[in-house]
Amino acid sequence: MTSELPPVPPRSVWWGWGAADADRSLSGAGLALLGRELGRPVDAVDEPPVDLPAVRLPDRLLAPSARAALTAVVGEEHVRTDAEARVEHAGGKSYRDLVRARGGDADEAPDAVVLPADADQVAQVLRVCAEHDLAVVPFGGGTSVVGGVQALRGDHAGVVTLDLRRLDGLVDLDPVSRTATFGAGVRGPEAERLLAAHDLTLGHFPQSFEQATLGGFAATRSSGQASSGYGRFDDMVLAATVVTPEGELRVGGFPGTAAGPALLDLVLGSEGRLGVITDVTVRARPRPAATRHEAWAFASFEEATAALRQLAQSRTLPDVCRASDAEETRVTLRMAGRSGAALRGLTRLRRLGDPCLVILLWDGPDSKTVDARAAAARPALTAHHGRRLPGAVARAWAAHRFGAPYLRDELLRRGVLVETLETATGWSNLVPLAAAVRTAISDAFVADGTRCVVQTHVSHVYETGASLYLTVIGEAGDDPLGRWGRAKEAASRAIVEHGGTITHHHAVGVDHRAYLPDEVGELGIRLLRAAAGAVDPQAVMNPGKLFS
Repeated sequence: MTSELPPVPPRSVWWGWGAADADRSLSGAGLALLGRELGRPVDAVDEPPVDLPAVRLPDRLLAPSARAALTAVVGEEHVRTDAEARVEHAGGKSYRDLVRARGGDADEAPDAVVLPADADQVAQVLRVCAEHDLAVVPFGGGTSVVGGVQALRGDHAGVVTLDLRRLDGLVDLDPVSRTATFGAGVRGPEAERLLAAHDLTLGHFPQSFEQATLGGFAATRSSGQASSGYGRFDDMVLAATVVTPEGELRVGGFPGTAAGPALLDLVLGSEGRLGVITDVTVRARPRPAATRHEAWAFASFEEATAALRQLAQSRTLPDVCRASDAEETRVTLRMAGRSGAALRGLTRLRRLGDPCLVILLWDGPDSKTVDARAAAARPALTAHHGRRLPGAVARAWAAHRFGAPYLRDELLRRGVLVETLETATGWSNLVPLAAAVRTAISDAFVADGTRCVVQTHVSHVYETGASLYLTVIGEAGDDPLGRWGRAKEAASRAIVEHGGTITHHHAVGVDHRAYLPDEVGELGIRLLRAAAGAVDPQAVMNPGKLFS
């Protein structure tokens, strides 16, 4: 985290992650491993995405009066109805979204993409959409993996996607209070570059970091890999401006208050149903000058997670902690193509039999501070029979931590199904829940006549429990979306039945909507509907997401 900041990456192509010419290659050893796991040669399949002109778009256009009204607000060049803009906003980056996009299916594309310049234009656009019965889908980086940016029109006459990329920049900075206000359309890397000029950081680095926006982080209650040290994004947000069809709402702004229920908490995680987040005020922290990397091996997932629990409950957590189960560790070892100290460390890990790998990172103002923090954590690690590995193993992980979405594009090209899901629960239920969800997924693939690899890790740790993040790799087959749909349904049922949250940080969107009543109850859903009705009486805001 202390290295020089790289340039802000280009926005993602419509069919995958990142720039079109980004490195998506998988090593020969990696391809061979996947072939053995799936029972067929992966490198024998080559299914590139269709060309843009071959993408099927719905033949739907805005009424001339609606287009004219929108153009009057933002200008002709910022009301886009061309094929490229509509295809780029047809979905997010879930497996379902990418399979459909690569195959040329953009049936859920919006009728138009509107790019407002500021909160005032957002307000005017919402008024136009309400007057012309147009659904509105707020769109930041487009990284949703739960259907959060699908252009669903519901019962409305049309649907527009509101792309917030022009709401960028650092609006205000208070270096004394260490707070910063950003436009909602600022992406993670740009926010870090703007703060680095003042020797500050957010410390928020989710897998979507390169593409996702701060407004999106707030709207989905994002959690980054350094959440153990820096907190979740909802812990970082102090205030936000939300533009609704009924007017502008400014919530939060104080370090603490007892002025009634926290409306800011209602906005965080609202996924566009209550309006458009146009700016967020966040707390910043000093940019670390030193980071210590450590890797540890444990004989079982139970011992690895018990060690993390002790760190959390003794308040000696590192800023980043990740514990992989034996399956994820095994795949990591077999696909490791690195050399030098990292490879020697992985080789040592392999000799331990069937171990679990734990990655730990500590940030601080100097090496003495981070070394002391790491030393304070070691008794808990050794108490659960952890074995220390070379720090190069952790440094290699950190250097490649944003590479998975690029590799997924290559796997899709090879006809491989790859998707993720996540949950969280209390410590006493963590290992049983992980086993139940893994079994549900594996059984669903077996019922489909095939097999899969299910990898699990813990990457967000709390005093009372932790998250579980599962990566599923399998044979796509002739019905990839149906196959994944059945596995995801089985996993979601297992999560609900075995005491997990339906989502820890991916949000609800469309995919988890049916399970939200299990978590908040029917009365909770009624409260959400009532809040939405107060600010959006015509229900034009992001219909079909979060709740019915």
